[in-house]
Amino acid sequence: MSTHPKSEEFRRIFVLADTHDRLPDSVKEIAKHADEIWHLGDVCAEAVLDEFRAIGPRVIVVRGNCDTNIERPLVLELVRGGLKFRLQHVPPDRPPDDVDILLHGHTHVPRNERRGRVLFLNPGCVTRHNRGAPPSVAWLEIADGKISWKLVPLSRRR
Repeated sequence: MSTHPKSEEFRRIFVLADTHDRLPDSVKEIAKHADEIWHLGDVCAEAVLDEFRAIGPRVIVVRGNCDTNIERPLVLELVRGGLKFRLQHVPPDRPPDDVDILLHGHTHVPRNERRGRVLFLNPGCVTRHNRGAPPSVAWLEIADGKISWKLVPLSRRR
């Protein structure tokens, strides 16, 4: 299926979106076990990213519609485990042609939906739940060109 180079190693990626200036201690604790941290936008305060950087794993972030740091990319494409990922805050109306998995935030609602050949994933929102979905983050595990996606609901208390 993919002509991207294969990675033999197992990757465990902590994925979150829409922190909106707040980072509960429970989220920092969960993130300690990650190989990488992917933040899908609406960070709002740079201090949130500083807290993640202090944990140690590499932090990758895209700009959300509430972010003011124009140096952050709106869209970022990465290859992990032979799969092509696109990270962006606002989901596109149509699946892109050139990626395997699209990760987004913005809606504050978790998503795990295949549209055409593209898998759309959204970890939900850390701080402002929507449409009855509890605050949440997610784990993305990559091994042998396959992924596993696990949503982690958070307590509504800070």
